[in-house]
Amino acid sequence: MHRRRFLQTAAASLLAGASGRLFAAPSGGSDARLLLVFLRGGYDALSALSPYGEADYHEARPNIAIAAPAKGKVAAALALDDYWALHPALSDNLLPLYEARQAAFIPFAGTDFVSRSHFQAQDWVEFGQPAGASAGAAGGFLNRLLQVLQRGQPHVDAVSFTRALPPVMRGAARVANSPVSMARAAAMAPEQEDRILALYRGHALESQVRDGIGLRRHIADELREEMTYADRGAAPAQGFALEAGRIARVMRERPQYRLGFVELGGWDTHAGQGGAQGSLANQLRGLGDGLEILADTLGPVWRRTVVVVLSEFGRTFRENGTKGTDHGHGSTLWVLGGDIQGGRMHGEQTRLRLAALHQERDTPVLNDLRGVLASLMRDLFALAPADLAEVFPEVRPAGIRLV
Repeated sequence: MHRRRFLQTAAASLLAGASGRLFAAPSGGSDARLLLVFLRGGYDALSALSPYGEADYHEARPNIAIAAPAKGKVAAALALDDYWALHPALSDNLLPLYEARQAAFIPFAGTDFVSRSHFQAQDWVEFGQPAGASAGAAGGFLNRLLQVLQRGQPHVDAVSFTRALPPVMRGAARVANSPVSMARAAAMAPEQEDRILALYRGHALESQVRDGIGLRRHIADELREEMTYADRGAAPAQGFALEAGRIARVMRERPQYRLGFVELGGWDTHAGQGGAQGSLANQLRGLGDGLEILADTLGPVWRRTVVVVLSEFGRTFRENGTKGTDHGHGSTLWVLGGDIQGGRMHGEQTRLRLAALHQERDTPVLNDLRGVLASLMRDLFALAPADLAEVFPEVRPAGIRLV
């Protein structure tokens, strides 16, 4: 069975067995919908979308850089234009959407708030306030958008597919909460370390090797705890494909849900990130599969839906000593939908060379996240300037036409 068909069948079986009665509302409605997919932990945008023509990129990432596009090379990146290329894990799911002009990317995106703290950066994105404001004073920007939409259409609602209501959905308007059931992936057993210990059993260096491995495990445990902390309880992306059908069916069959939110964890890749294969590749594949199934399951509603994929910040341009990346600044925004201005890169750009990096380590921010989202919401929901200012105070909409 083809992988895509298998995922769709698996998702359908979950829907039939677990949620047939819960989501039996009549279908209908013709209004636009917006679904926000938050990648908690700061995903490595420079692996998902690599500047394959930059020599500095490959030199800065000797172990994890994605190979430049090459005909017949399976592990190579997939050229989107003469500068950017897509990760090979997204070849079967996201690339077809891009080629169908139903996916677009905005690199160099982010906020003017520079923080390498996950919670601070996530809150700043989700509350959507201008520089100098109190981050959470007026609730989250999706809740403010909901309040604006409800003034003209009282039956408009929002739904958050999370265990707890996220900051972006908090505020005066009531929001439905329907957690998805994505299970966390089990940690791998340290088989390689055990084999090394077996090799030195009875040797004069056994105690030294054992102490060294013990310290390594301790550090790894601490790092794993930090990476889990960064997720804020969000499930990893590998299970997203099996839940995407349920999420799509809720938004398809309950037209009052004009706004939705889902969060995916596991993106804080400090160590063992991998390149064309590995932990990040698995995350990206799960995300791409989920987005593909989401589009398929929404059916005709997909043309009235826009999906935005974002993260709190990007990651460092250079890899670190543990073959991973650390907390960065600028990132790449994904926008998908059945009727968007897709199949292209949007926004202001520059060459990603070492000399152009933010603080000599990060992707710079050239496209303000609030401005990009404001222009998208203005066009998607026909918002007046006063309404837009309520969602994003003191905002200057970006000159980007996405819908």
